[in-house]
Amino acid sequence: MATLRLALAQHDFPVGAIAANAARMRELAARARAQGAQLVAFPELALCGYPPEDLLLRPSFLAAGTHALQRLAAELPIGLAALIGHAESADAVFNAASLLRGGHVEQTYRKQQLPNYAVFDEKRYFHAGHGSVVVDVDGVRIGVLICEDIWHAAPAAAARVAGAELLLVINASPYDRAHAAQRELALALRARANALPIAYVNLVGGQDDLLFDGGALLVQADGSIAARAPAFVDALLLVEYDNAVRRLRALDWPLPQGDAIAVLYAGLVRGIRDYVRKNGFHDVLLGLSGGIDSALTLALAVDALGAEHVRGYRLPSRYTSDLSGREADAQARKLGVRCAELPIEPGFEALLHTLAPEFAGSAPDLTEENLQSRIRGVLLMALSNKFGALLLSTGNKSELAVGYATLYGDMCGAYAPLKDVYKTTVYALARWRNQKESGTLDSAAGEVIPHAVIARAPSAELRAGQTDQDSLPPYDLLDAILERFVEGEQSQAEIVAAGFDAETVRRVARMVLVNEFKRRQAAPGPKVTTRAFGRERRYPITSGWRP
Repeated sequence: MATLRLALAQHDFPVGAIAANAARMRELAARARAQGAQLVAFPELALCGYPPEDLLLRPSFLAAGTHALQRLAAELPIGLAALIGHAESADAVFNAASLLRGGHVEQTYRKQQLPNYAVFDEKRYFHAGHGSVVVDVDGVRIGVLICEDIWHAAPAAAARVAGAELLLVINASPYDRAHAAQRELALALRARANALPIAYVNLVGGQDDLLFDGGALLVQADGSIAARAPAFVDALLLVEYDNAVRRLRALDWPLPQGDAIAVLYAGLVRGIRDYVRKNGFHDVLLGLSGGIDSALTLALAVDALGAEHVRGYRLPSRYTSDLSGREADAQARKLGVRCAELPIEPGFEALLHTLAPEFAGSAPDLTEENLQSRIRGVLLMALSNKFGALLLSTGNKSELAVGYATLYGDMCGAYAPLKDVYKTTVYALARWRNQKESGTLDSAAGEVIPHAVIARAPSAELRAGQTDQDSLPPYDLLDAILERFVEGEQSQAEIVAAGFDAETVRRVARMVLVNEFKRRQAAPGPKVTTRAFGRERRYPITSGWRP
């Protein structure tokens, strides 16, 4: 035959939702067949969702997956083959991809390279597979690989030796801001080394503190990129493979986002939407301080869920400026969000009165500042409980890194959209969102995030005249040091040698190291950098080592 038509199912398959995932696969398979596809490919572990973590230790979970796979094989459209990512339970547990055709499971490939770094922990659950699987679909010989396999030379080379003329890679590859470019380089290298084209399909959606961006790719045998799919978009992507010339062609794919900041914004929106809905909530609420972090979080929440599902609360104290209240109200009106005011002064005075006997003779300090933040946390959690709305925490990575956040105060919340977003990136996202709304960098007419909020000096407003820079270096300097110390794992000496002030570096490093206990208690939030706190960066709380 001259051509093969395949469909790449760049879709969300939630963890643990085996029956629902199988139903979605049946629906997508029917659509693919109706559009002339002879093969449909689903992402890595799509049947059970990725990462299933310790669900894989439950025999009933594995058995449910096996049963669903067998039923799915019997229910596929006639004339269509399907490549399904699933957990195979045989003499051991494997990360597998099975070809379903003609009512049964025809062939199964077992992932050979098991990642056990960064966010990955696959060696805890899976045994490594051995050997290639090359499937024949209407005369085209396709080598099957799973995610990490394509980052290593041996699996692709073995598939070529086994007779593959096309490589099909199914993935659950998490997003970070650097990863898309790294993927393209790895795929191009593997395609050129084996003189084989590659079709790459990836999972999409938010799962706890991970984001999967999709971003399907078609790579020609010479390493050139034939097509890119958009990030964070569910799509059934049709591909034509011409085996006479061994080339791939995308059929009417949606256009990818052209800007990295646009991709990041789309990922944060997707993270909020999926976390809220997959955990059974419909509405969210957040405190609106009049600052940049809560302003950006509000815009993200509205874009994710719609204004009718977002509540805003202003919680002013004696130190809250008129500008803060005015701009928070203005943004809420612009976005169509209901915003209520609950002054914390009565509660603050009551607690100061209660504590007065114990505080007698002690000058006001950070204790009174944190008390205000914790009153706000109590009120917001009460509202969350009363209305069944999930509370969003609005803190960013810069603040969380150095502990410039109040435990049981502004850190309260079930999800923290900006947890892995540095403060300088917060500003970039805010400017991008305004530009998207207005179509220009200069127009204030379409501002979703008020210019006054972007332009003002950041402040927690917990004491008179306070700004963040009273306690922290300027954010551009702070973030530059943090990126080297956290992402780069550079020592203090290396950072100083790069031209940074030694005392500033020592102060920032100390703040990072002594605040690990706070980060352990922080809400989950989407990983978007190459070294996120939590699942990816796991430092001891108690440690005598000072890097």
